[in-house]
Amino acid sequence: MVNIAVLGYGTVGSGVVEVINTNHEIINKRAGEEINIKYVLDLRDFPGDPVQQILTHDFNDILNDDEVKVVVEVMGGINPAYTFVKQCLAAGKSVATSNKELVASHGPELLAIAKENNVNFLFEASVGGGIPIIRPLNTSITADEVTEITGILNGTTNYILTKMDQEGASYDEVLKQAQELGYPEADVEGGDACRKIAILTSIVYGKHLDYTKIHTEGITKISTEDFKYADALGVSIKLVGTTKKEGDTLYSFVAPMMLDENHPLSGIHDVFNGIFVHGNVVDDIMFYGRGAGKLPTASAVVSDVVDEVKHMGKNIMASWDAEPLPIGDFRDAVNRFFVRVSADSITKEEVQKLFGDVTYVTAEGIDGELAFITSAMTEGSFADAIAKIDKIYSIIRVAF
Repeated sequence: MVNIAVLGYGTVGSGVVEVINTNHEIINKRAGEEINIKYVLDLRDFPGDPVQQILTHDFNDILNDDEVKVVVEVMGGINPAYTFVKQCLAAGKSVATSNKELVASHGPELLAIAKENNVNFLFEASVGGGIPIIRPLNTSITADEVTEITGILNGTTNYILTKMDQEGASYDEVLKQAQELGYPEADVEGGDACRKIAILTSIVYGKHLDYTKIHTEGITKISTEDFKYADALGVSIKLVGTTKKEGDTLYSFVAPMMLDENHPLSGIHDVFNGIFVHGNVVDDIMFYGRGAGKLPTASAVVSDVVDEVKHMGKNIMASWDAEPLPIGDFRDAVNRFFVRVSADSITKEEVQKLFGDVTYVTAEGIDGELAFITSAMTEGSFADAIAKIDKIYSIIRVAF
């Protein structure tokens, strides 16, 4: 029997307990050992819940118990999760986590501590919820040079954009719906997707991509008018995180993008996530599924627990060094842009002088503005040009 402890009894923590209890027999069979939850750590009490019998409010009960071999961290945030995980690894306990903030900020350090102590630090659930993506990148796509990772990595923003597209609702209306359903509002600024693309990129290239270096935009400026133009173009609008290799240089950013129907991510709706990977040998690969939610995320956490039990005493995670991963200056990245400006602020002749050849777009029921798509240009050149226009309604990058 292998004893484990769960740090945090919130949405994911209670899901981990539920998954282990519901699928106890099949999980034990796959792990090759009986997995027993000896402790659940939380500041709260849960009267009437069977978990109360194994509940502790003192982390030291877990840290100092040599019978506990695996610890599940599902508290979220950096503190005290970072301190607790570091201490567990140093004490010879493997850790499975869903905490993308922790992984994005301290992944290389925690992996190094795990390796030193011949245990494991696994984090499949930190990206894509129930979608297997960390493990395939770590073990299955190792014969390729990966030249692109692009993903819809946040369920909240995808839910909002889907509702705006399909129902014609405003951003504020759908945001309110998302909040009522319990989706985190903070995700709309792109920070969640930013951390996740940083983790994926670091795993692929084996060096640390500091998420604070990634250019990040959210969806707060996307409007119903943008979707009218998208409909006219036959495209969708998605918030994506992407890392692409152009020549010998990597560029990484998070931003809304217009995707045409041929793009593998264009048909991913609601809270679902999708991750597109291109390798120079394997070509295109897609990962798709529920990117969040209690049980899908818990399922991914428990799969890591099973892996850690199966490989007790053996470190299995591939290298993710603390050495910084060099990425190109975002101003040098090349993109195309959809732009909406006031027709009073600029003429078509001035547009051509600033942006060169453009394609104009019209949408039913919208007057008094110029909307156009630029040719490919660097982010720096575009920023310099757009800064000369006074009334800008929208800027969305284009991937078609």
